[in-house]
Amino acid sequence: MIRRQIEGRGLHPHAWAFLLGLLCLLGSPGGVRAGPNEIELRGVITHENHETYVEVPFAVPEDTERLTVTFEYDRANRTVIDLGIRDPNGFRGWSGGNRSTFTLASSDATSAYIPGTLPPGEWRLILGVPNIRKGAAASWSARVRLDPKGAPSTGSAFHTGAIRTGPGWYRGDLHTHSGHSDGSCDSLSGRRVPCPVFRTLEAARSAGLDFIALTEHNSTSVYPELRALQAYYDTLLVLPGREITTFQGHANVFGVTSPLPFQLGSPRAPTLDAVLDAVEAEGGLLSINHPGMPSGEACMGCGWVAPIPDCSRIGAVEIANGGGLRLTGSAEGPLSGLPFWESLLDQGCRVTGIAGSDNHDPDAKGGGQSPVGRPATVVYAPELSQPAILEGLRRGRVFVDLGAPAGASVDLTVASGKVRAGMGESLRVRGGAPLRLTATVPGLRDGMVEFVTGGNGKPPTRTPAPIRGLPAVTAELRPAPGLKWVRADVRSPDGRLLLIGNPVYLQN
Repeated sequence: MIRRQIEGRGLHPHAWAFLLGLLCLLGSPGGVRAGPNEIELRGVITHENHETYVEVPFAVPEDTERLTVTFEYDRANRTVIDLGIRDPNGFRGWSGGNRSTFTLASSDATSAYIPGTLPPGEWRLILGVPNIRKGAAASWSARVRLDPKGAPSTGSAFHTGAIRTGPGWYRGDLHTHSGHSDGSCDSLSGRRVPCPVFRTLEAARSAGLDFIALTEHNSTSVYPELRALQAYYDTLLVLPGREITTFQGHANVFGVTSPLPFQLGSPRAPTLDAVLDAVEAEGGLLSINHPGMPSGEACMGCGWVAPIPDCSRIGAVEIANGGGLRLTGSAEGPLSGLPFWESLLDQGCRVTGIAGSDNHDPDAKGGGQSPVGRPATVVYAPELSQPAILEGLRRGRVFVDLGAPAGASVDLTVASGKVRAGMGESLRVRGGAPLRLTATVPGLRDGMVEFVTGGNGKPPTRTPAPIRGLPAVTAELRPAPGLKWVRADVRSPDGRLLLIGNPVYLQN
């Protein structure tokens, strides 16, 4: 249950909400205790609000130039309240639990919020409640300052065409954060500050990446800055990205700049289909993030538990996450996304396996941080452009680099008689005829190719084959009934997983 009050009066909260709205719309917010241009909202969050969104209405009068919100709440008992805002026409920003104050104006806005004209009418403060324990009650207050005009104030692709022409393997990082969400780094004097966007782009350039996506949590505020920076970083393709963070899991969206529903489980997005509808309408691609992470107080909403009505609408799965790699030391550890991905493949889903550093600090200092570009997603594309990279991800001629030697790669073809298919493609299997597997592994002199098969109702089968200095490694496979996919991974001489290939899909 939530209670909202205007300080100092004995009327029912809804009566005061109506009266306040009327006064504000008339341009006379008189009687508000916080000051002539301020509104004070108060309430209490209880366990009934756990994993829900509470939208608190307030009125904005005509000719308001700037709106500033200062928010406080009782954080005892691991209570967490996230923060965002909506104007009469739509969503204006989301800072989650990272900020207690933000401002919006026609000329500028705090990071994670969208600048622009402040339309008069009913606005809504969005309180997301990822955690409040049973029996707990947390009071909150929000002070909204409305400065009138005259008071002191302070397209999808960012690059049209190709950054580079010609087909090849293009290397990138599909999961990073800056100060527009919860990325931080050291300032010049050594203070911890929200990290400027250019630091992440500079780290990507230094790492030799071809493309990068900054995937801020639920917010589009970084896009104007990225659009400006793309002109400078003209050898690095900057993809529009966003991390949709819900109570039921996280997902990255690529190629979309419009606002998207993220309040999964609420009337705004009752099911995952509502999110996918919006993504697909903009021509974007959705990838499920770090599905093997825990979901609870240790990492609220991190693991994927949302039902997937139609797996054909899922473009990719993050099978390796930099944070998980740093915490466990292995892409096959307890936080691995491989089992989740392989279970989808076993169901007949054609979902591309990708990776991302999930970097929150371009200096990669402690706290499980992985450097920008580690792990990397490597995509075969006809050119380095946004349409080509997104289409390459959809097609699935992609491998994940967990830390292989420079220049190493893996590609796979599977032949049945004279018919061949490559990574991301389908091959019809004729009866029990043997399949010829060829893994191309340039840049590697030793180690092991591991041919991995699955989909027949059993755990994946792994067949090793030594590299021994050869540019390609071959094997013969007699497909068992029900086999749906085969891929090629690469291990170091000591058995460490270096490269993860995507499947060739088998049709019986």
